[in-house]
Amino acid sequence: MRVVVVDDEFFSRQTITDLLSESFKDIEVVGQADSVKTAVELLPSLKPDLVFLDVDLTDGTGFDILNLLKPIQFKIIFITAHQEYAMKAIKFSAFDYILKPVSESELKAAIDRVLAEQGTANHQLKMDAFFYNAENIRKEGKKIVLKTSESIHLVSVCDIMRCEADNNYTTFYLATGERIVISHGLKEYEDLLGNYGFFRVHQSHLINLKFIARFDKKDGGYVILTDKSQIPVSQRKKQKLLEVIEGLT
Repeated sequence: MRVVVVDDEFFSRQTITDLLSESFKDIEVVGQADSVKTAVELLPSLKPDLVFLDVDLTDGTGFDILNLLKPIQFKIIFITAHQEYAMKAIKFSAFDYILKPVSESELKAAIDRVLAEQGTANHQLKMDAFFYNAENIRKEGKKIVLKTSESIHLVSVCDIMRCEADNNYTTFYLATGERIVISHGLKEYEDLLGNYGFFRVHQSHLINLKFIARFDKKDGGYVILTDKSQIPVSQRKKQKLLEVIEGLT
């Protein structure tokens, strides 16, 4: 695998290069860039398989590089010192990222996931989702990549009715009637979807507020969604949910 490291910090580039050479004998770092300008000049000629791409650069962002080089043929692992900055587009699109300062364990885990990913079709779907989310300023227009053991789905956030937890798995219920089971916990999606009209009403349930039909007070409280599903509401979330519903009217 041919790798290029794009980062405006010399120490960060050197750390990644050293860790790769120590832990992955089949990976060759074929180049480094420290800016948008040098990356755009370098990447087309080197034709890397994978690029470690810093989000913040002195003359722009890693996103600028991707926009200038479309269509993107290489796989990407983002690097950032900011846990929140630009993370939504990255997480929604299911791209890997590592935080600065770069740790050996995080780097190895990200590389292993990239090596395990099969097919260019999945990569292109993720890229399409990334560009859509990065360029689409309407919250309801966001799309999320959901990866199952057998396939990868590109889903509009506005079509997700609810998410239900089952230990370390989460089932997405879509307005189309489709169900998608993901091997990630509900907390991850609560953090991701919380600012997009979703509310966690129960330890096991995250709902899209726009699909609420009514709130039923019997048996401690249930939310009835437009598909007739009944979702229990925990006592500690009940008052907050009522306030949120009141704010929707």
